[in-house]
Amino acid sequence: MMNKEKKVLPWVLVIVILAILTVAAIAVAGGIWAIQRTTQRAVQPISDMTSELSTQVARILHPTPTVLPDPVTIINQIRPLARLETIQYTVEKVITAEVGQDGLAPLFGDKLLFVGHGYVTAGVDLQDIGSKDFVVEDGIIRVRLPAAEIFEATLDNDKSYVYDRVTGLLTHGDINLETTARQAAEDQIKQAALDDGILTQAQANAETYMQ
Repeated sequence: MMNKEKKVLPWVLVIVILAILTVAAIAVAGGIWAIQRTTQRAVQPISDMTSELSTQVARILHPTPTVLPDPVTIINQIRPLARLETIQYTVEKVITAEVGQDGLAPLFGDKLLFVGHGYVTAGVDLQDIGSKDFVVEDGIIRVRLPAAEIFEATLDNDKSYVYDRVTGLLTHGDINLETTARQAAEDQIKQAALDDGILTQAQANAETYMQ
């Protein structure tokens, strides 16, 4: 009988030890899971704070412009028009504007590349027609049209942009350089249309429409 009890006893101890190890493993796993959940809960607010801080910094560095139109509007002049627009050019011009491009350019220079997109409209102003411009011949009324002219040459601000700009290490750039480039682009767009014969085409179109 004693021998039989001696044989059973080791197996009981093994089973007890295995049970204890199993319970311990479950407890450790539960503790790790609880720690992970706690860590996630702790990290999430930190992540949210970091994201909010980044948003605030971005707002400070790149603020959204506020436009406040004056409620008072002054209309200086109202003038009736009788312009017959007969042609429009769409022109794109690349302008290079620069200052201080000498030996000190790396320190004080400023250079930009501006892409100007604009429109040139031409036609004849019918207000310039007077009684002397009407001639009746054989029952036919002939009208002498005024010379064609440029009505508008302007940039499209939505499509015009500064492609590239390089400033020296010790300067923030010339505040008027982009304005100068825009004015030059507008002039060059108008001149390009004139060089291409826009007035000749406008005159021919006006005669065709009047006929």
